[in-house]
Amino acid sequence: MNNKLPISCFIIAKNEADRITKTIESVEDLVDEIIVIDSGSTDGTQDLVKKLGCKLYYNEWHGFGPQKRFGEDKAKNKWLLNLDADEYLSNELKVEIRNLFSRKLESNFYSMRVIPIYPNWNKPRLFSAHHLCIRLYNIKFGRFSASEVHDSVQTNSKKIIRLKNPVFHKSVRSFSHLIEKEDSYIKMQIESLKKKNKLFLFSRLIFEFPLSFIKYYFIRRHFTGAFTGLVTATILAFYRWKRIYLFFRKT
Repeated sequence: MNNKLPISCFIIAKNEADRITKTIESVEDLVDEIIVIDSGSTDGTQDLVKKLGCKLYYNEWHGFGPQKRFGEDKAKNKWLLNLDADEYLSNELKVEIRNLFSRKLESNFYSMRVIPIYPNWNKPRLFSAHHLCIRLYNIKFGRFSASEVHDSVQTNSKKIIRLKNPVFHKSVRSFSHLIEKEDSYIKMQIESLKKKNKLFLFSRLIFEFPLSFIKYYFIRRHFTGAFTGLVTATILAFYRWKRIYLFFRKT
């Protein structure tokens, strides 16, 4: 008996052959359509996702928002679940989503905690910080913004219900991968800084690194990640400073 829900899950990907299987397996018994939007993988991602029964589309990369909007347009269902290729649903969250659809839905937007897991760790660090994101929603009432940098669902101030259970996020494969990712974000982040006050930005050249380190290490609680947490917080803080430094070098 087919007990899949009328939900389309869409996933953006590029060179994710080593991680995307876990993402797909976490939803394949839950949703009745899985879509992968590939932006030019060279590691066999396309063949892999087709073998796993997903619908595959190519779309040239123009930023996070445009890529996710492309995925929305390819979905057959009005209810959409968005995951990145390095994320997967917890078993508890799958049960919670099933329970939602077993009764009258109270909203068109559902947010969930996205909890990071360090490279080579099997579970989140103690008291891990998380991002609260809308990932399950009705396309008739809202969709992802067109921003190249910030991929968030626009709700037009409609009611959002927070789900209790998490999505797990294996964001980086290693420290070197974290550095590569932060480097790739720099160009887009510099563009967004052009709207800021230059005098204010200049003052941040002095304080950005120490304040960002405090933010990541203490407020976002990377201190509970031992050595891995220390290195992670240092890299993230450095790149917060570097984007401002490069902005002034280029202007």
